[in-house]
Amino acid sequence: MSVVSGVAKRIMPLFDRVLIQRAAAETRTKGGLLIPEKAQTKGLEAVVVAVGPGARAESGDTIPMSVGVGDKVLLPEYGGSKIEMEGEEFQMFRETDIVAKLS
Repeated sequence: MSVVSGVAKRIMPLFDRVLIQRAAAETRTKGGLLIPEKAQTKGLEAVVVAVGPGARAESGDTIPMSVGVGDKVLLPEYGGSKIEMEGEEFQMFRETDIVAKLS
């Protein structure tokens, strides 16, 4: 069992929360040059690890989530709550904070 699937079974987000794992930062340019650690930017792409059931409307109905486990998403540069488990770093976002779903 991989670390990601183990964490997904242990953490179940509530309401419209989404647990994501950011993609690793690029360490080389397309031309093959190494990028120093200080110059590397954190990736804005991520993979959805776990999702909650959805937000609640005022009537009490659950609004379904538009992202699912395994979807690739585009995130804002800042935001989210950092979670570290089993040596891996994850972040928790609200569904409305996610910028786009990548195909």
